[in-house]
Amino acid sequence: MTPFTMLSLPDFREKQIVIIGPGEEKSLRFKNENLVIGSGKETTWQVSCHRIFAVFLIGEATLTTPLLRKGLEYGISFVLLTQNLRCYAVIGAETAGNTVLRRRQYAWGDTLPMARVLVRNKVDNQRKLLKELRNKSAETKLAIAALEKYLPKITLARADKELMGYEGGASKEFFRAYFADVGWRVRLPRTKYDITNTLMDIGYTYLFNFTEALLRLYGFDTYLGFYHKEFYQRKSLACDVMEPMRCIIDRQILKSYNLSQINEKDFTTKNRQYDLRYKQAVKYTKMFSEAVMERKEDVFCYVRSFYMSVMKGEAIPAFNI
Repeated sequence: MTPFTMLSLPDFREKQIVIIGPGEEKSLRFKNENLVIGSGKETTWQVSCHRIFAVFLIGEATLTTPLLRKGLEYGISFVLLTQNLRCYAVIGAETAGNTVLRRRQYAWGDTLPMARVLVRNKVDNQRKLLKELRNKSAETKLAIAALEKYLPKITLARADKELMGYEGGASKEFFRAYFADVGWRVRLPRTKYDITNTLMDIGYTYLFNFTEALLRLYGFDTYLGFYHKEFYQRKSLACDVMEPMRCIIDRQILKSYNLSQINEKDFTTKNRQYDLRYKQAVKYTKMFSEAVMERKEDVFCYVRSFYMSVMKGEAIPAFNI
């Protein structure tokens, strides 16, 4: 078997994310190089281990040490989520022994130039999403113009706080215009303030875990970032690298609204917080996982290029939405 660390793009094209939704207690086991999912002795379905990149497991299930050991041999990451899609653990394949990479990562000096490239990339992708809207309102046109003015300011930012201010201002303009037709108010992460914010948290979680799995594939220390600063137990590098790709989730949310796939009845409210109903988790999980997998090759190439840039000491790459 080819080591997972040597995964090529053609190999990666065959990979998929397996989503095991909530419901009755499930059991997972390996049989003849297949991952078998079932309840008790009954088999619900199975998939070849060679085609799995990650398993997203929602709710309760039975995991055994032989299962985890075998999964790691095949380079499978297990992403464990609660019934309301909060990620509480990632058990995955990684190249922890890539000491050359980690030495280069730990030797980062002034990271402001890297951060400027990252934020400019993110804001430029937001601008592109606004420009691809068919019927642009006056507010949308003003937002595009505002983001275009932010781009040169970001390039010349002299401090992290200044850069964060530009990013925050640009995102405020973007969200207000992009989600204007669905009653947008404000972005409040992890507050479940409204349906759109709740969906963003869910979608960004999937993108984050996918990005982190790829970074661990190469052996990065995902806790050491260059824009998001070190904070206890925060995987700052994964937060950094996913920033330009957040637009994948933003685009999917607006698309789902336009297709009437998002229903207020799918959510409950308590203490002014929105939560997905238990039985609707799979619907939205599939929505976001498919959005990420549609761009999986681009995400893979972006992370691979980021790895090469760190190894060669070159400028970090851009992700084009």
